[in-house]
This record gives sequence, C-alpha cells and structure tokens, in this order.
Amino acid sequence: MPRAASLCVFCRCCLLAGLITEASKAQAPLTLRDALDLAEKNNPALAAAAAVVSASEAGITTARAYPNPFASSQTGRQMVRVPGNVTGVVQILSFQQPLELGSLRPSRIALAEQSREVAELQRQVRRIAVLSQVRRTFYEVLRRDAELALLQENLALVESLRKRVAVQVEVGEAARLELVRADAEIASARAQVNAARIRRVSALAAFRAAVGAPLEGEISLSGEPEPVAILPALDKISADALQDHPILRLARSERIRAQSRISFEKSLRLPQPTLRTDYERYPDVPNFRFGIDIPIPLWNRREGPIAEAQAAFREAAANEELRRIELMAALEGAYRRLEEAEEQIRAYERGVLPQAEAALKAAQTAFQLGERGILEVLDAQRLLRSARVELLNARFDRQAALVDLDEFRGVDPTGIYRK
Repeated sequence: MPRAASLCVFCRCCLLAGLITEASKAQAPLTLRDALDLAEKNNPALAAAAAVVSASEAGITTARAYPNPFASSQTGRQMVRVPGNVTGVVQILSFQQPLELGSLRPSRIALAEQSREVAELQRQVRRIAVLSQVRRTFYEVLRRDAELALLQENLALVESLRKRVAVQVEVGEAARLELVRADAEIASARAQVNAARIRRVSALAAFRAAVGAPLEGEISLSGEPEPVAILPALDKISADALQDHPILRLARSERIRAQSRISFEKSLRLPQPTLRTDYERYPDVPNFRFGIDIPIPLWNRREGPIAEAQAAFREAAANEELRRIELMAALEGAYRRLEEAEEQIRAYERGVLPQAEAALKAAQTAFQLGERGILEVLDAQRLLRSARVELLNARFDRQAALVDLDEFRGVDPTGIYRK
C-alpha cells in the first residue's frame, strides 16, 4: 500500500476512534455526585452569592479607610486702591483634614464586618438550597425513568396477551369481544407510556435548570434511592438544627447587623470636626491661619435614621423568630413524611404487591385453562401495575422526604457522597 494511502487510513481510524470516544463520553450516565459537582462549579446562583461575599469584603476595606484631606489653591492679583498697598500676584493655599472622633469609625467597621458575615451565611443558605434542589430533581428524573420502564413493561405484557387472544379468536376458542377488550387495554397502556414520557421530559428540564450547567444532548442519569439510615429522634434533630442551621444563624446575624446599624447611626450624631490650614501670600505680607470647623447639630439630630435603624432591628428580631417557627414546622413535616413513606413501603412490599402478583398468576392460569375470560386477566394486570407504581412512588416519596429533611437539618449535600 502506498505511504499516502496508509497515512490516510491511519487518520481515518484516529478520527473514528475520537468520535467513538466523544460519543461514549456524551452518553455516559450522570451520577448524583457528578451533578452536584457541576452545580457547585457552574450554577449562576452560587456565583452570584460568592460575588456578594466579595462585595462585602470590599465593604470592610471601605469602612477601614480614613477620610481623604482636601486641598485647594487660588491665584489672583492685588490692585492698588488704597495708598500704601503693593500691586502684585496673590496666592491662597488651603488644606483640610476631616477627623473621626468617638465611636464613629469602630461602629462603621463593626457594621461592615457584620454585613460580611451575613453575606457568607446567605451564600451557605443558597448553596444548600441549590444543591438540595439538584438532589430533588435528580431523583425525580430517576422516578420518571423507573415509571416509564414499568409502564413499558406493562405494555409489552398486554401486547403479548393480545397476541394469544388473537390466536384463540382465529381458532374459535374465544369471542371477538375478547380481542376488542385487549385492543382497548393496549390503547390505554400506550397512552400511559406517552404520559410518562411527557412527565420525564418535564423532570429532566427541571433537573437541567437546577444544575445550571450546560448539559448538551440527551442525558441519562444513574443512581438508586438512598437507603435511610437510623435517624436520631426528632427532638435531637430539632435541637441540632436550632443550634447550627445556616438559616437560623443567618437570622441571628441579620439581627446583630441591625443592632450594629443602630450604634452606627447614633455615633453619627457626634459632630465630626475638620482641621483647616490656610496660607495666603500677598505681594507685601504673607498670612498663615490655622483653625477647626465643627458642624452644629441644631436642626438635624438624626432622629429619623436612628428610628429607622431601631425599626429594622425589631423587624430582624421578628424574622428570626418566624424563621425558627417555619424551620421547626418544615423539619417535623419532613420527618413525619419519611416515617409515613416507610410504613407505606412496608405495606406494599409485604402485602399488596405479593397479593397482586398472586392474583395475576391465578387469573392467567384460569385464562389458559379456559375457566376465565380476558377481562379477569386485564383487571389483575391493572391491579399489579397500580401496586408497582404505588410502591415506586412510595420509595421516591421517601427519598424526597429524606432530601427535605437533610436540607432542613442543614446537611451539606456534597458531604454525603464524599465519605
């Protein structure tokens, strides 16, 4: 083979291998850990929260800065109007330095530092909310995948049953009405499959939005509902959440910031002086002056800003109590939903599902022996399908309750999968 032809074949093989590799990467299932990593790196909400933290850090630098001095220069000319004066150029130089006395500077710095703590806690709260939403939508897609697979399996079983009925109708062992019933059941099963596909599309769209990262093409997810470990008692979980949850720490920090603002507004009532130095150079005699400017709080004693800061403090204290009540109610609700889902799963696994499977098996046997018609088989099939769907929903309801419980407990979602 000529060298050019060999090189061409080699290039084609390399290109084909690259395309296969890229295709395999594009089709690789996405795990929950991958989704959480993508969200943490690319989600715009987390980037915005980090920018707010950076801005608050810059605010501390601004609060620590000293006021700049003022300098001015004027130039003119003195004309002779009075006997004895000298004609010539006049120069006036002025320098002013504002001072910060009392608690003005410390209170301003304390307010800026408290604002930075508030911004950091807001970032933590948003991070937990974003990553919890990623978990929630991830498992919702898995729920819709499993539901679609279950309904497709049900459709295949109904179609298989329809084929047997068609054979029986052809040989005269069954009435044509049996075939009509089977066709109607197939149409219903196909409609359910199509509805499940639509629900999966909606769940996948919500997952893409929660991740906030570019996910090109058709994606598939890989995972199973998490096993529920033995949880502490509700009282213990509530006490830990009251102590450490970022939402309540944020509320406390906002209250402290509001209190710091009151101190800052009160410190502004103290008149802040300005040192002044003037130098005037006349053609005959130079002048030098030194003085101080003090504003007099005669008309404005900052009653309005102080009252606004005090009202903001009362609002922050009320919001802290409101968030505590809401968090405790949401925590208890998630805990009870988790318990109820566990009870429902046990009921379906130990009772409803085995009975539905036994009923279908008995109906199929009776149908094969000619003792029952297709209607009994279809009823048993629908009962089994309903039991499987309900069990599936119960498992993912338990998962949704677990995600909510972790969020209300303030658990870091990424820490669960990196142990």
